[in-house]
Amino acid sequence: MPKTIMIIDDDIHIGNMLEETLKLEGYEVLRAFSGTEALMVLERQKPDLLLLDLMLPGISGEDLLPKVKDIPTIVLSAKSNIEGKVKLLMDGARDYVTKPFDVNELLARIAVQLRMAENAAADNVIKAGNLTLDTDILTVTLNNTPITLTRTECAILEILMLNPNRPIGRNTILDRISDSTPDCTERSLKQHISNIRKKLQAVNGEDYIEAIYGIGFKFKS
Repeated sequence: MPKTIMIIDDDIHIGNMLEETLKLEGYEVLRAFSGTEALMVLERQKPDLLLLDLMLPGISGEDLLPKVKDIPTIVLSAKSNIEGKVKLLMDGARDYVTKPFDVNELLARIAVQLRMAENAAADNVIKAGNLTLDTDILTVTLNNTPITLTRTECAILEILMLNPNRPIGRNTILDRISDSTPDCTERSLKQHISNIRKKLQAVNGEDYIEAIYGIGFKFKS
């Protein structure tokens, strides 16, 4: 199955060149031209790697980076000062390539990051009861039926499945998913969990998530 790489860059010419090069190498490609558009795409699909420009309209690359810590990210930028590079790497970037760049070097760096992510892929599969959650592809499998989740739904279900039959407080859930889904609020959490329950119930009619009055929620295995 080909790996998917998302290009987040408002420079059409660079983006087109990267897309053509990556497709020739056998990769699937997603595009976003702003940080805001990138977040919208990432709610629906989780690529294997991001190529992130910093100078973006709307949400900048620097502000977007903390929101996508769960996806290997290579920053592509004309900024070359050491302090800036160090800060971005500390904030979650896996690598930094200065524009203009050599395409073959970039392809090699992409291959390295994908190989490292693949070696850690086994850690992305969680099993509880008769559910299997693959956080890498935002999918939970129930009775051999794959169910597609949003990134927020996946992050919430992961926390609950890692603590089966144990009530988890709302604030605890929000705190633990804050890195991957920082925009989730206490009000929206309730709606996200309702959506998860509906998706699971559509398969076999069972309710796997119980609301615990005054506390939060519990996954029933």
